[in-house]
Amino acid sequence: MYAGAISDLFDHLDEWSSNYWYLGVILALAFLDSILPVVPSELSVIIGGVAVATGNAEYGLWLVILCGATGAFFGDNAAYLIGRRFAPAFERRAAKKVKFRKRLVWARDQLEERGGPLLITARFIPGGRTALTLASGITRQRHRWFAGWAAIAAVIWGTYAGGLAFIVGKPFKDHHTAALLVAFGVALAANAIIEVVRHLRKKRTAKRVPVEHSPQPVRDL
Repeated sequence: MYAGAISDLFDHLDEWSSNYWYLGVILALAFLDSILPVVPSELSVIIGGVAVATGNAEYGLWLVILCGATGAFFGDNAAYLIGRRFAPAFERRAAKKVKFRKRLVWARDQLEERGGPLLITARFIPGGRTALTLASGITRQRHRWFAGWAAIAAVIWGTYAGGLAFIVGKPFKDHHTAALLVAFGVALAANAIIEVVRHLRKKRTAKRVPVEHSPQPVRDL
């Protein structure tokens, strides 16, 4: 029963991902995932990459990467603008809550200290990218600076997800289901490695205490 349902699901994915309209799905999910981190944007790019690798797609790999990166870029900027829009509310809360203020100061300091590379790393962490892009807006980072690094991060992310799926799926040209399963597995393993490395780095900096600041608006820090 379950095997049949899974087989039917992969058959549908095979059929859907072969059409040009699926590129719109990739773009939309990549956009939404930047704001709502429960959306499976990376999986949609992987499915597109596998479709190209197995020869089922009507489009090329560059379009998969382009749509994924474009959706991610505009989604990250939307999250930034949302954070910027509600920055005054967060600043008012920070003025009343010392602990909350410390968190905002810490986020600001991390962005200024680690900058663009932090935005690139966060793009590969579900939920992390949304938190960081919102924080960039809340702490009033320069939009031009943010947009530049968001573009680099989006291109790297799209190329990674689509390219990995294409490379892994190529040997399974005649077995689309196997190609998808292997691509999903490799992507999960890669994400797990990234998460482990991030956790180890976080432990190294766990003892760092945010510097105390006088109660002034976050944007002036």
